Amino acid sequence: MSIYRDRIGTFAKWGKKRGLALALVGAIVLLAATACGKADATKASAGGGGQAKPPSTLRIGYIGANKLNVPGGSEGWGFYKGLSQDELKKYGITDIQFIGFPNGPDLSEAIIGGRLDIGSLGDTPAILAKSTGAPTKVIHQNASGSNALILAKKGGPTTLADLKGKKVSVKKGSYMHRYLAGLLKKNNIKDVQLIHLLDDDADAALVRGEVDAIATTEIRALKMIPQGFPVLDEAAKNNPDLVGTGVTVVSESYLRKFPDIAKVWNELRVKALDDLKKQEEAYYAFLAENTGNPLDLVKKTSPVSQLPRETFTDAGIQMLEGTKSFLLEEKLADKNFSVSDWLIKP
Repeated sequence: MSIYRDRIGTFAKWGKKRGLALALVGAIVLLAATACGKADATKASAGGGGQAKPPSTLRIGYIGANKLNVPGGSEGWGFYKGLSQDELKKYGITDIQFIGFPNGPDLSEAIIGGRLDIGSLGDTPAILAKSTGAPTKVIHQNASGSNALILAKKGGPTTLADLKGKKVSVKKGSYMHRYLAGLLKKNNIKDVQLIHLLDDDADAALVRGEVDAIATTEIRALKMIPQGFPVLDEAAKNNPDLVGTGVTVVSESYLRKFPDIAKVWNELRVKALDDLKKQEEAYYAFLAENTGNPLDLVKKTSPVSQLPRETFTDAGIQMLEGTKSFLLEEKLADKNFSVSDWLIKP
């Protein structure tokens, strides 16, 4: 039996225990959404438009507790500058609601439960949710090559092999989790106790020596390394096949209400990208203010050059396929599905 499934009991147990409940919730939400959609269509026809309009409210989820309550990237810039709101008003969407989540599994649950229309999250939680039957489609692959690092406590492990029999903190269901699981498998390191902690709690646990190591994001690692926490591994440098990607997904119920949302979303994203490239320093200042991270680290970890213009790339899709295959092989994902069918390609 895989040590990752046996030790953590994370993805498989988490997905299966919630599976029936989420499926029932999804069915109820779907019935309600269908009824509302029919009502909206009737109203639109009665008004002489002859075609149903999307709901006036659009609910968007993202990962983080951003101070400006918008995501980063070109999507966030578009809403921060008001460019996207102006365009969406043309479709009757006048109320944009942003909701931050501590991790991808929570965001996925909100989409399944009908509390979100669109969400941006890491590939691993999005794939795990889809493998349990989450009614989502991918609008855009918003990141490719998200870096992660393993940091050890002071005076603790000095090599990856030293993690055997130790406690390692990781945010369950995140791309860092997939990276850590893959890293341990590659190096045949067993008997590692993985503990689910969110970012701030994980950092504090490492500082207090309550865990021997953490798997964390690049920007959080760069803030802790100068404090004397040694790096045991970095995905981008040593294991590029284990770096993460990000996706923007839309619920199928919302897609039925607004079939052109993928096209509209990507047009808005490209327009915002062209705008921020004309004022890169202002964009970096926005990211620093939004996340509360130092400007120099923002520039290093979120360069404008890495913002994708394409909706999907062959390399990005290959990374999604690789992540899905790994999760299935390790019995972490429930069921296989077609990545190609999951994507809404232009």
